[in-house]
Amino acid sequence: MVRKLITAARRLALKIASYGLMHLVVAILVAFAITRDWRLALAVGVVEPFFQTIAYSIHDRVWHRIERRRQLSGLEEASEAVTARLELMDPREQMRAHGHAGHSHALPRSLKQVALKTVTYGLMHVTVAVSVAYALTRDWRIALAIGTIEPLVQTVFFTVHDRVWTRIEARKARRGVTPPAPSPAGRGRA
Repeated sequence: MVRKLITAARRLALKIASYGLMHLVVAILVAFAITRDWRLALAVGVVEPFFQTIAYSIHDRVWHRIERRRQLSGLEEASEAVTARLELMDPREQMRAHGHAGHSHALPRSLKQVALKTVTYGLMHVTVAVSVAYALTRDWRIALAIGTIEPLVQTVFFTVHDRVWTRIEARKARRGVTPPAPSPAGRGRA
């Protein structure tokens, strides 16, 4: 059980860290393309992703709750979310709880939900980007340029990042559902 907790915590930390690194690189490149000033680009690239990563974590948790709320009541939601996030549910229990193995913290199933999740991410991103860029530059024109162009680029990368992690989680869930192969030690004995 402790191993499962550590593995789940590592996977979550890796997902958030990979998002943060992706965001850092894109933010620096976009800010430099707009300002042609490496110092300002590095400042935007370091400060803005820090706040975006916090906002992303909140956005991700809100979407997880929205997806689960459609299926479960409050107490069931809380217990399922904790056990699924910590990967304490066995594959049969996961199938019973939400119709597939793996926790519900995956990309929504319908194209409408994918689009809505991406749009809400984009709006959140623009708000944070403009605010941070203005705080660093004190120039609304540069802040609006960075705050609109950078989030558009990041939204594309966010969608790709989310899809990659969804596939990773789905692949892991499929491996958890299939029964283990017989061990070679058990063969050949009479």
